[in-house]
Amino acid sequence: MAKRKSLMGIAAGVIATGALLAMSLGVQAQAATEAPTPTAIPSMDLGTGGTHIELWDGLTGSDGSTLDSMLSQFVKENPTISITDEEIDWNTFYAKLQAAFVAGNPPDMFIFHFSEIPVFASLGLLQDTSSLYDDHGGTLPAKDYADPAWSALQYDGGRYGVLLDNHGYSTWINPSLWTKAGLDPSKEPTSYADIVSDLQKLTIDKNGKNAADPAFDPNNVVQWGFSPDWLHYFFESVMFQNGGTVISADGKTATINSPQNVKTLQSLMDLTFKYHVSPPFAGFDSWGAFGAGKLATIDTGTWFLNEAKSTGQPYAAWPILQMGAQPGVLFNGHVMQEPATLSGDKKTAVDKIMTWVSNNDNLWAASGQVPARISLRDALDPSKYVSNTVIGKSFAAYGHPYPLSPAELDIANAEDPDLSAAFANQETAQAALDDANTRIQQILDREGSS
Repeated sequence: MAKRKSLMGIAAGVIATGALLAMSLGVQAQAATEAPTPTAIPSMDLGTGGTHIELWDGLTGSDGSTLDSMLSQFVKENPTISITDEEIDWNTFYAKLQAAFVAGNPPDMFIFHFSEIPVFASLGLLQDTSSLYDDHGGTLPAKDYADPAWSALQYDGGRYGVLLDNHGYSTWINPSLWTKAGLDPSKEPTSYADIVSDLQKLTIDKNGKNAADPAFDPNNVVQWGFSPDWLHYFFESVMFQNGGTVISADGKTATINSPQNVKTLQSLMDLTFKYHVSPPFAGFDSWGAFGAGKLATIDTGTWFLNEAKSTGQPYAAWPILQMGAQPGVLFNGHVMQEPATLSGDKKTAVDKIMTWVSNNDNLWAASGQVPARISLRDALDPSKYVSNTVIGKSFAAYGHPYPLSPAELDIANAEDPDLSAAFANQETAQAALDDANTRIQQILDREGSS
């Protein structure tokens, strides 16, 4: 596959679109006081070494604090290197990174997802890191990285970056609220009907009525049974459970408005507008509600672990709720990258950072993410890393990645506004996905002609 047109193609074709949106195997509980939780800081200077590395990532959640603690240890062991870690919200990370490439001034190191490798590698912007691995003369053990994420580092004959983790969507519950509702918090419901039934029992109005009671007041809810924190992950996870896709396997045809996807979206909208077990998405702080003990179940990601610990609430980690016909979950992986133009002492330093972080990937498990290194992942103590092991198994068993397309960022940007409109009850499920399908097809047609 030839490299796409030019660096300025980003500015003309991608940045011009505006701010871009980035993007059941067991049930076990964890104590809320398992470990202290550090506080994430948007920008942190680490070390005082003369070789200074500028790192950008989108780890603005509680997982970013885990990375900073790892990098703090690295600079202690490597005092000639210093690092500034700038954590940028994913909604602006990609536009800022693309603008930096256009300006010819990218960061020395950055972390994004394996699904974005085709976007940047197709433009010749990423450094091929094959030489870091033992199958190309390096030290990193190539066979120790978990598929299917590991294979996604390959693009057009190159291997781009060092895989940090597998991460994706999952379910977290407050066991005490489930028990209070007469439900067994060790038993995950596995059908849409059972999920709705349980969530109705967990949704309580100001008069103490639950959502299954004819006298329930949906306008005065004091405890919600369920809320997702990211519509994109939520919809696509359940979409895969119903056999849906966003684009065809050959990357040429938009498929997001398929009948199974319309059925999926309608079933998710019904949780709010028919069964009243989930609040309207816009303006609702699902993390804050969970921390306040006012939300019994949250669909969020592996990255929620440190936040869950900090709430003081009891919690348990489950794989994603199975609302569709078969198990399925959207997952991705963080990948450490360096720009194609990096050279000299800075490249030597970045190579050393990425190698060190990968060799200490077990420390990254404290973030809740699943280490990419198989040996380190399998050596985790399940009693201490319950969420990593329980949720992590679901990615290997039935995980689905984002569309691996050079247009992946544009595709997400085209999909998300209509998902938001549907979850605000401003569009029907069919109309929302028809609109999204039209825009995605235009993107694929443009990509095919570039």
